[in-house]
Amino acid sequence: MQKAVVDLLTPIYEQDFLDCSYGFRPGRGAQEALDEIGRALCREPISCVLELDIQSYFDSIVREQLMEMIEGRISDASILRLIRKFINVGVIDDGRLLLSETGTGQGQVIGPLLANVYLHFVLDEWIEREVKPRLRGKVFLIRYADDAVLCFQYREDAEKVLNVLPKRFAKYGLTLHPEKTRLVAFGREALASAGRAGTKPDTFDFLGFTHKCARSRRGWFTVHVKTMKKRLRRSLKRVAEWCQTHRHHDVDWQQATLNAKLRGHYQYYGRPTNYRSLRQFYRGVQRTWKKWLGRRTRGRTLTWEKYGQLLHRHPLLRPRITRPWAGTVSLT
Repeated sequence: MQKAVVDLLTPIYEQDFLDCSYGFRPGRGAQEALDEIGRALCREPISCVLELDIQSYFDSIVREQLMEMIEGRISDASILRLIRKFINVGVIDDGRLLLSETGTGQGQVIGPLLANVYLHFVLDEWIEREVKPRLRGKVFLIRYADDAVLCFQYREDAEKVLNVLPKRFAKYGLTLHPEKTRLVAFGREALASAGRAGTKPDTFDFLGFTHKCARSRRGWFTVHVKTMKKRLRRSLKRVAEWCQTHRHHDVDWQQATLNAKLRGHYQYYGRPTNYRSLRQFYRGVQRTWKKWLGRRTRGRTLTWEKYGQLLHRHPLLRPRITRPWAGTVSLT
């Protein structure tokens, strides 16, 4: 039933949602958001970036305010009644029914759409209609669900928005994470200043990637990305847990499954400039597989020579860049 409601509401809200929103929308995704932030940073006169992190976003949505937003667009009483039931349903934990006063309930099919509707009104439209006309320079918002980045031409504009943003969010029951919400110098000027001072320019994280100021081989300003250290460690930990659990299974089956995991990792993280991180993951998977295959030999050591022979027969998928350049290199 939720899927039917989502299929009904999506075409309606797609007419309203702005281009800055990329999460859980038809034909849009994380890769397109990353392409867009690269283009904005390289082709526009950006001097600083504001990372936004909303604490427990899906659990903090104020239901009555969400329903007011929806009622302003949807007039069908039966659909509105269904949505109210969806967002007020509880969860069962250890046989107990738990109810809360806020939030849409993560895991529901309709949850991502409702979350997009809420931030569309709270953040996207507010930036477009009220904030941009009051700023001195340009500002670009790129949002994927509750992960968002604001790119500013002038730092004074960024500081103004950062001062008023907590008040705007508090009005709708949302709170910015005090430590993860950061304003960093980023862009051509930041790279030049860091070069003069002999330091490294600041970086910021978005959608699993650390973004860094850099120069192309021709000396033009560009942005390089690499897998966030936290994400890389988490991915390798999951592979290690899997290898430990399935170490006694058939080697052919283990190889096929590990290659599927590698392929999925490369498909998401295989962006240009990120080859070194892909190779780190590949090497980590190699070492982890050897470790747990060696635990089933009952006293016989699995040497690197023997493991090399095994890899020759059962090769692991090597690192590869899966995403093309998005034309992000600046001409200056």
